[in-house]
Amino acid sequence: MSKKYTAEHEWLTVDGNIATVGITEHAQSQLGDVVFVDLPAIGKKVEKGKDAAVVESVKAASEVYAPITGEIVEVNQKLADNPAMVNEDAEGAAWFMKIKIANPSELDGMMDKAAYDKLVG
Repeated sequence: MSKKYTAEHEWLTVDGNIATVGITEHAQSQLGDVVFVDLPAIGKKVEKGKDAAVVESVKAASEVYAPITGEIVEVNQKLADNPAMVNEDAEGAAWFMKIKIANPSELDGMMDKAAYDKLVG
């Protein structure tokens, strides 16, 4: 299962028609210590490029954008209880949400790791 990346610093992996979404290691390093995560409600419809969640750090609050259009089917409740997980494992255990993909063609044109690293390099 390969990761895809957006220019807005989200990552996603796809398993069937479900995308697991989080923020990148680069994004969390720019934020600093994460102190709060506001996750979307299960069942919420999200649109590619629009606000889906909020992550707050000691430095700033940032929107987390939906990298794909669909419906929220699961959120990582552990983040609400322990937002610092984002700093510890941004591209692993600290995923934010799972989205049932409405339009798989939206995956086309997303970056692979090498392209994302070049973007933030």
